[in-house]
Amino acid sequence: MLKCVEKYLESIGKSALILDRHKQRIANWVRRAPWSMHLLQMGWRRFGQPWITVGALGAVFNEAGQVLIVEHVFHPHHPWGLPGGWMNRNETPDQTVIRELREETALTVVIDKPLIITNSALMPNHLDVAFLCHALPGSVTLSGELLDYCWSDPQHLPPMVTFHQAVIKAALAARESTIIPDKTKVNL
Repeated sequence: MLKCVEKYLESIGKSALILDRHKQRIANWVRRAPWSMHLLQMGWRRFGQPWITVGALGAVFNEAGQVLIVEHVFHPHHPWGLPGGWMNRNETPDQTVIRELREETALTVVIDKPLIITNSALMPNHLDVAFLCHALPGSVTLSGELLDYCWSDPQHLPPMVTFHQAVIKAALAARESTIIPDKTKVNL
């Protein structure tokens, strides 16, 4: 729906400020009526969902060791989380993360390793896949699905869904295990 709104606003020459106000209104409505998103998900699962769906997300780190978190328009209870999305047909989970990060943030990322693959606690017939990634230099441009972004210290994050918390914990452990200590500083 937002893509239609974006195209319409662009066609009549409205500013990006108006689009941001529309995104904020939608996010506020979703937060006031979180049941509406649940109802949409139930309808999708009942009538449009393939036998199984896969969601993929990336724990993206920059050179300073900060993790990218984004504020989602359509997440009423915990709007802040990791970027990612639904896997398309004929697409692998790692391709999904690369595509979603490009679509949502305009960033190019490199997948370092898979972190977690699990059944979704909230949706039957759904798998969640998470990857450790690092961002290549570039600027962030948000899509219509996102309100804001932040490069944040992984130890000081806003409340997030349990899966995203587990992914960040696994990402920190994976990053720590791949760091090679500088042997020149060890006194023997």
